[in-house]
Amino acid sequence: MRSFADHRTVVAMSDHAPRTVERHCDVAVIGGSAAGLAAALQLGRQHRSVIVVDAGEPRNAPAAHMHGYLGRDGEPPSALLAAGREEVRSYGGEVLDGLVTGVTRTDDDRFRVALVGGHSIVTRRVLAATGLVDELPDIDGLAERWGGDVIHCPFCHGYEVRDRRIVQIVTHPGALHTAPLFRQLSARLTVVVHDDLDLNRGELDALGACGVDIIDAPVRRIVTGADGHVAAVELADDTRIDADVVVVSPRFRVRAEPFVSLGLELTPHPSGLGDVVATDAAGATSVPGLYAAGNVADPSQQVSQAAADGSRVGAMISFSLADDDVRAAARQSANETDWDHRYGDVPMWSGNPNGTLVNEILGVAPGRALDVGAGEGADALWLAEQGWNVTASDISQRALDRVDAEATRRGLRVECQRVDANAHDAFEASAFDLVSAQYASIPRTLDGRGVRNLLNAVAPGGTLLVVSHDLEPMRAPIDTSTHSRAFDPDAYVRVDDVVAAIAESSVWDIEVHETRPRPAGAASASHHVDDVVLRARHRVS
Repeated sequence: MRSFADHRTVVAMSDHAPRTVERHCDVAVIGGSAAGLAAALQLGRQHRSVIVVDAGEPRNAPAAHMHGYLGRDGEPPSALLAAGREEVRSYGGEVLDGLVTGVTRTDDDRFRVALVGGHSIVTRRVLAATGLVDELPDIDGLAERWGGDVIHCPFCHGYEVRDRRIVQIVTHPGALHTAPLFRQLSARLTVVVHDDLDLNRGELDALGACGVDIIDAPVRRIVTGADGHVAAVELADDTRIDADVVVVSPRFRVRAEPFVSLGLELTPHPSGLGDVVATDAAGATSVPGLYAAGNVADPSQQVSQAAADGSRVGAMISFSLADDDVRAAARQSANETDWDHRYGDVPMWSGNPNGTLVNEILGVAPGRALDVGAGEGADALWLAEQGWNVTASDISQRALDRVDAEATRRGLRVECQRVDANAHDAFEASAFDLVSAQYASIPRTLDGRGVRNLLNAVAPGGTLLVVSHDLEPMRAPIDTSTHSRAFDPDAYVRVDDVVAAIAESSVWDIEVHETRPRPAGAASASHHVDDVVLRARHRVS
């Protein structure tokens, strides 16, 4: 089970073929805001493989702070999303920066999620958590202050504008329903009926009787002061109404374009302001296997409600998958499916052992070795040629079959074990003089089980050698309108995770822990990434 980055190298070596990857998982979550991340968290905790695809366009992106979220009131939305991403990754879930261009059915009744740039995800279930786009009235200067001095929700930002001069611009009949709330927040409220609307005059009269100024006139523009903040609302007749804050109720458009090809039809929202994705009590849409959560299904949800909705729908998807698996008497890891697929065609690697392994181990007296995430076995075969008694472990049986076939062809003895490195007691305890994990893609778990399994497998006096990529270059921002990531490196065990576990023990000595240029080896030809190398020795009691 070699790394995410290595996979692209051999593809690139073959006639400059496009570097596209097809991933496989249980659930693809389209949209990585509160609803999508909450659903992914639930799914990850149910031991489901989940990939979140996020284009980085949350509805509340213009807002500096979010409110009404118990325990997180006043926090920037970006901070919540960063914490949510890290929580999803701590259970092995992946969060990919990317844009979904379409979702279609496969011949075996799964879904194929196409990403901009050519990557794709094949999945059993899809969750639409794509949210919506607010469509603002066409008033000069309004969009520039949206999310700042131009607001729409009294619950999201009303408290922050209390007692200030508020001008509420009514552009459709449904916009008037929040006026009583803003009147409670400020005694200096003016309601401007922007168009010739068929409004309930009784509501306007009631507001007027409470001291609210009511003006029937079209708005020309929003005037800002020298400080860049709203100063006034200018009407078509040049009249200016002094203002600190402008309130508008936008229309909305749900981001449902990727799902149209599945036959998904939108339902008009009762407000008349846009369409929504209709769901049942479990969050299921009219398309079997497609679920929806958050603003795409209910535009009234604030962040906390969207997160709760995503959490609920994630649980419902878990039930659905579990029922299918019971009926099929199956319990295959979707990570196994993912890797089996990637090993399904031509060999991916160059066949050479990894250079860091050679540099660190060459000349060491051979003993018993465990190659974790052996992949197609170049490292395991090289170790066997050096006289080591080798066990090659991987989650993919297809990969191990290739190791076994090549070992037989060379006349080498390599024991192959299909095992998930995160399984309970995955490896024989204290049994190996060398445990090597070269760019192994071991999903993270909150309890660090995979790391613990690595450490427990090393015999007293033995060596642990863990090598991974320097991840910083892989975290560079990308333009999701043209590119998507195929892998999330932060969803996998890192060298730092192993170092932290060693620090909690008194029986280990770290001999090497450094970042260094990657030496020649299996995948260095076209993907130059520095190595992070950890070599530690299990002290003899």
